[in-house]
Amino acid sequence: MSMEFIEAMNELERDRGISKDILFEAIEAALISSYKRNFNAAQNVRVDMNRNTGVIKVFARKNVVEEVMDVRTEISVVSARDINPNFQLDDVAEIEVTPRDFGRIAAQTAKQVVTQRIREAERGLIYNAFIDKEEDIVTGIVQRQDARNIYVDLGKIEAVLPLTELMPNEKFTMNERIKAYITKVENTTKGPQIILSRTHPGLLKRLFELEVPEIFDGVVEIRSVAREAGFRSKIAVFSRNEEVDPVGSCVGPRGIRVQMIVGELRGEKIDIVRYSESVEEYVANALSPSKVLEVQVFEDEKMARVIVPDYQLSLAIGIKGQNARLAAKLTGWKIDIKSETQAEEEYGRPKEAGEEMHQDSISVD
Repeated sequence: MSMEFIEAMNELERDRGISKDILFEAIEAALISSYKRNFNAAQNVRVDMNRNTGVIKVFARKNVVEEVMDVRTEISVVSARDINPNFQLDDVAEIEVTPRDFGRIAAQTAKQVVTQRIREAERGLIYNAFIDKEEDIVTGIVQRQDARNIYVDLGKIEAVLPLTELMPNEKFTMNERIKAYITKVENTTKGPQIILSRTHPGLLKRLFELEVPEIFDGVVEIRSVAREAGFRSKIAVFSRNEEVDPVGSCVGPRGIRVQMIVGELRGEKIDIVRYSESVEEYVANALSPSKVLEVQVFEDEKMARVIVPDYQLSLAIGIKGQNARLAAKLTGWKIDIKSETQAEEEYGRPKEAGEEMHQDSISVD
């Protein structure tokens, strides 16, 4: 090896943070395999690469024995003492056996090892950069698509967006910029693999964190998210400061903040509701935009019976039960919805007609 190679190793250590000692050890291990493959497969050898000059030597390691049975792995005590008079029986003698043309093989092997280690180091750097972004939003450019996935260029790596993680009727064209949520970062044998999603509830949460300064600053907190991607979502918010309206903060002046998110989600409807420690109030808010007359809580069953005006029953339940289903996901409670007439027939009149609970929520289309 030349001094230029040693200097190149030093540059790799400085510029890419790849330990020179680790590279030397890897090259030596690879050279042992190359020697056995090209010269003597059965021989036990050690390769030494001088860290300063790059000179490579190969040493055969042989057991010192009284009577030699295998010349490839053993040496007589007499012959060993010709090399070094201090050798004793059962010692291991090292004899230089460097082939004349080993330099060419060594150069090829070293290049392969260094290239592989650089690739591994780059993969490690990419993995470390993106593992911290797991469960976060990234922006990339659509590169190509096959029958199962869309491939998104994130700069240093190509991420995978499965077609099953797209919202219904959502399509992207080549070179289009796209925001997506990282669901998983894996370190595979082929390098880091990044899986994206456009349907994950975390995407909605991160979009609000980006658009609403009060959430980013921690004044307003997102307590729960329920989402049926592409159709409707509900988000429950809470303010740590009584003077800050959490729902109004998320909506923004003239609705600009939430409209930005609705636009990013291709028109997905979003209900923003105020979180409450009171189950009755929280469930009532979660059923937005429906009005609620009364909420009866059954702690043992973790079930809430909700009574709504007759004309609000279909709105409370939603198309194919969507509104009630999302409210149940948001609150974590089973929700049984009854109209005022049904409740009167089954349980007696719950409230004066038309008397509604106070609700704090907003629905954005």
